[in-house]
Amino acid sequence: MNELPVASNEKINVSILAFNDLHGHLEPPSLSVRERIDGNLTEVPAGGAAYLAAAIQHYKKLNPFNAVVSAGDMIGATPLISALFLDEPTIEAVNAMGIDFNAVGNHEFDKGTPELMRMRRGGCEKFTRLEPCQVNRQFPGANFEFLAANVKKSDHETLFPAYGIKTFKQGNQVIKVGFVGMTLKNTPNLVIPEGVKGLKFEDEAATANALVPLLKAQGVSALVLVIHEGGVIQGGPNDASCPGLSGDIVPILNKLDTGFDVVVSGHTHRAYACDYKRINPSKPFLLTSAGQYGTFLTHIQLSIDPISKTVQNKTASNVIVQSEAFVNASGIQVQPSSALPFFGKQMDVEKIVNDYRTASQAQVLKVVGRLSTSITRNSSPSGESGLGNLIADAQWSSTASAERGRSDFALMNPGGVRADILIQQGGGTVNFGQLFKVQPFGNTLVVKRMTGQQVKDLLEHQFENLDRPKVLFPSEGLKYEVDRRQPKGQRVQNIQIGQKPLDLARAYNVTMNSFLASGGDGFWHFNQAPTVSGGELDVDALSDYVQQRPGLKPAPTDRIRML
Repeated sequence: MNELPVASNEKINVSILAFNDLHGHLEPPSLSVRERIDGNLTEVPAGGAAYLAAAIQHYKKLNPFNAVVSAGDMIGATPLISALFLDEPTIEAVNAMGIDFNAVGNHEFDKGTPELMRMRRGGCEKFTRLEPCQVNRQFPGANFEFLAANVKKSDHETLFPAYGIKTFKQGNQVIKVGFVGMTLKNTPNLVIPEGVKGLKFEDEAATANALVPLLKAQGVSALVLVIHEGGVIQGGPNDASCPGLSGDIVPILNKLDTGFDVVVSGHTHRAYACDYKRINPSKPFLLTSAGQYGTFLTHIQLSIDPISKTVQNKTASNVIVQSEAFVNASGIQVQPSSALPFFGKQMDVEKIVNDYRTASQAQVLKVVGRLSTSITRNSSPSGESGLGNLIADAQWSSTASAERGRSDFALMNPGGVRADILIQQGGGTVNFGQLFKVQPFGNTLVVKRMTGQQVKDLLEHQFENLDRPKVLFPSEGLKYEVDRRQPKGQRVQNIQIGQKPLDLARAYNVTMNSFLASGGDGFWHFNQAPTVSGGELDVDALSDYVQQRPGLKPAPTDRIRML
């Protein structure tokens, strides 16, 4: 309990500090965010655990009446420094930040419920193919609580507590702030079935609304919903008018009990701080999200009347967490700005990052398999490459079984292949670090169900602009011809799936990475198709594929025939 000896008739001001979708980005992610400085839009570097921790400590010192929350995807789909060690480094770094609650997201389930429980409770029991506790032999688990109000086990109990309460005392007045945490109902469609086996994900709004009377009966003065679901706006990260707000969070808000004062959201990796009553006057919530990777910290302030025990005023803003300079893809150095707050680094978090950075070097050099020759991104006349097609083969192989999605074929975007695999002439070994350089984004595999007509439309979309076609790498199991002389929409012909002609009326299961699944690279067709399964990291699928096939060669580049 926090306590201050102040007159009892004064308002009690509580700060809530929030972030989401950290995804284990312990090191600065080499990302910039834009801020208007002296009338000009300026890019500044942002993100990274030590910098985020310092920002949190800054605001904690300003107000001892505070709570720190995460809206999910703290772990899962993480960079090498965390992924190599089963995300233990991220849990340890966040422990040092001193947060209170994490509402679990879909990626927390990527490695299954037993491993997620280990993240919370600690210990070194093995539930995955990687060895736990490689660095810290006494992995403590989280010193903060996981919340999951709408995730039920077979016995109808919640997997983690549904809510948490923080109590603050000012003079002889006591106020309580309640935090309800949950993930999106659609989680089973975003992770592999084994990851959520035996769990039921219930409706978000109905679950939250049912808890309001219970929490009010316990005397809470303010209610915060921390949910791993979100939206997209067309304005900036602090545009309170929420211009063009869309996404799956909207129907949840419109059904949500007005007993809630704030909704801290995530999942879409967008930053916003919205006054939702401007959109729906009957729902006067603050709606916030801090983007991704610790690039923003949301600072929410509640002014609570200790007599009526109600929120009298509430505000929210997203604060940029400036980090260190880097050179962007255009070769331009992005530097911090003295015109914006700079909080520095929290050194105990930085030590954790450094320790695991050092330990990861040995893992990077671990041999995965043996190749017969180098495998490169060099394009064939059809736009295929031996490496791109091989990655597609790996992704299809990973999802072909019934329990992984029963995929018919896979497609891979060229922009996701970031390096060649170069080895000595005559063949040689390949290590995990080399594979990670090829696929560094931490994308997960997704299987979507598409009609034959949708597949045809998708393939045609690649060749709408003949001057700059966007050719996806096809896996084994997909072949077709392209006649550039034909009009748009009729250029892809003789499509073969599993050596059989494409049936426009039949449903096919198609594998892609999560970037494409969300409509990336302009392939909106994927976004319109329902999800069958998913969850495995793309680099893990590639690693397994290489490991299981000694002497692997580049994949054939004859799957697309240009007429």
